[in-house]
Amino acid sequence: MNIEKFIQRAETLQKRLADLYQTANVLPWISEDLLPQAFKELYNNSKIVKLAAQELYQQNEELVQTRNWLEAERQHYQDLFEFAPDGYLVTNTEGIIQEANHTAAKLLNVSKHFLVGKPMINFVPLEERQQVYSELIQLSQSDRVRELLVRLQQRYGEFFDAALTVTVVRNQQDKAISLRWIVRNISDRQYLESGIVKNDGDFFNDRHVHKHYKGETIPLNPLVIWYVSQGLVKLSTYCETGEEVLIGLATAGMVFGSSLTSLNIYQATALSDVELVSIYAAEIEASPNLSHTLLPKINQRLRQTESFLVISGRRRIQERLYYLLKLLKREVGESVPEGTRLSVRFTHEDIASACCTTRVTITRLMGKLQEEGIISFDLKKHIILRDFD
Repeated sequence: MNIEKFIQRAETLQKRLADLYQTANVLPWISEDLLPQAFKELYNNSKIVKLAAQELYQQNEELVQTRNWLEAERQHYQDLFEFAPDGYLVTNTEGIIQEANHTAAKLLNVSKHFLVGKPMINFVPLEERQQVYSELIQLSQSDRVRELLVRLQQRYGEFFDAALTVTVVRNQQDKAISLRWIVRNISDRQYLESGIVKNDGDFFNDRHVHKHYKGETIPLNPLVIWYVSQGLVKLSTYCETGEEVLIGLATAGMVFGSSLTSLNIYQATALSDVELVSIYAAEIEASPNLSHTLLPKINQRLRQTESFLVISGRRRIQERLYYLLKLLKREVGESVPEGTRLSVRFTHEDIASACCTTRVTITRLMGKLQEEGIISFDLKKHIILRDFD
């Protein structure tokens, strides 16, 4: 029964009972002791029914609102899945497709309706299927995210190079129940092989830009190398005492990533608003030209890391500070009338972590350099180096 009709009937019943009760009380020929007890109870119960109906109505309204909210949330995440720029597939542990988004269906040239229930292996060339079978077996036995580089064939179409990122989903009993796939067509990036790339701008123009604001921690993925398109990123680790140690600065045109270090603790923090571009390890393996492009950038990070090691190896703290400022001048310095201005504001804590000393010591030494006129500060507290060689 419709809840609103039920409430209306309950209210009508309660009103009629109230009228009868009032009439019975005022009739002169009916004494109060003759009024049936059942009638009194019926009237009282009708009021309880009315209150219960009102409460039920309120609960029903809340349930409707909650259902609408949940449906909107479901639709929101369904849209995120459906219209994501990458292809997404969900399969069972044998690779039978259970779900697919619009992008995946377009990549494989199959409608979503016909894609569900098809083995993923059907889109792999015959000569490469054994390798994919072996990978599927290993996936069910591992919790690691795997990156596969394979050729896929569209239905009634051409082959294309694909980067597949696969992760396993387990139930509460730790049994593998499904696989989740991200499918990317990297064939359109094979222009790297032709040697027509002239500069970094041309190379990264067609890639998605990830933006992080100053102070944010940048997530690290062993399958991804980050290229800094704009801004400055602080790379650090932590020593046994819990103190942060600065080990690198990734400026525009440099790369960084957890796969480029053997440190167990490795953190990347935006020292300014930054724009980053992701490069997948599978792409580097597939493209010698890409490897050739990235090698100088990796060497640049290596040389900078060695410079920081040299700084930390100096015995006297004054020497560590001197060589650190010299390094910062080279990495992030810009010419101004007063000398060389560091384009990023470094706190005494940042400088202390790079010099392996305390903030108090750095504050004292920086004050001494300022008194000697070797350094100064602009209105935004950026360090300006004067006659600093």
